[in-house]
Amino acid sequence: MTQATDLRPLGPIETSVRRAQATLDELWAQTDVETRAYTGNIVALTVQRHLSRVEEALAGLEGRYAGRQIIGVMDAGHQAELQVQVSLVPQPGGLYIERLRLAATPEQLQGAILPLLRPATVNHVWWGADTQPGGVLLSELAEIADQVIADSLTLDIPPARYYALADLGWSRSAGWREALAQIFDSPDAARQLGQVDRLTVRYAGTNALPARLFAGWVADTLGWPDLGDVTFEAATCERENGDLCGLELAGEGVRFTLSAGEAELVRTEARWADVERTTELNVPPMSLAEGLARVMARPERREVFERAWALAKASL
Repeated sequence: MTQATDLRPLGPIETSVRRAQATLDELWAQTDVETRAYTGNIVALTVQRHLSRVEEALAGLEGRYAGRQIIGVMDAGHQAELQVQVSLVPQPGGLYIERLRLAATPEQLQGAILPLLRPATVNHVWWGADTQPGGVLLSELAEIADQVIADSLTLDIPPARYYALADLGWSRSAGWREALAQIFDSPDAARQLGQVDRLTVRYAGTNALPARLFAGWVADTLGWPDLGDVTFEAATCERENGDLCGLELAGEGVRFTLSAGEAELVRTEARWADVERTTELNVPPMSLAEGLARVMARPERREVFERAWALAKASL
């Protein structure tokens, strides 16, 4: 079998929207690869200062969920004629994925991206910028998207009925949600939930929004009407900005804590009456590429996310 190390990158080659497919076919003709990854499209809309991070994250997807990657760089300024760069990027397992990079204004990108989508496959649209969407570029792409991926609270992008909204902050808290749920797999621990009346969530860096989504999930699960009994604290741990560092659920005579330790371990403590129970769980940090892969491969239950989102949004 051909190994990824045997493959060389092909391109980038300057072309146009009209010539893009023909140029890609010419590149494919230079390879010895017979199998093409027709697994879907991902459109990543970003700006120049985030381009390298976006490309690194897309490279980590390895073509499993999107064999064609279209990157729209939205702050390139007006150009007389929109030019497109196309390339074939080698992946593990002896495969290539197709990457098309467009640099233009949002208005120019509007009419350029749709003709480049591979038909009859799943469409993922990722807003990979930290500015709020302006104009109609994102809303037009959302109409043909099966999934929109965004930092939804920062950008104030609410869930919609005609596409699945995936939030990367929500995705990156999945391990913490699973770890907390594990504590209450024990029936005697679950019986203490009625005593819990406050929550503290600690997060790394300066971005508290993923912590708010996590708190929204806890509040919804416990039947709390809002996040009034939740405290958010910035903390220091070996996790990326916005990732959780730990949490505490407490009430009269009960306390449940999770704290990030070394490497991928999280220490858990449960205390009530004469019970004191500690353990360590594996909750690995999630890179941007891993977060993308998770939301593309395993969309969360929409109604659970939407209820958590609504509580988090109302608390801002």
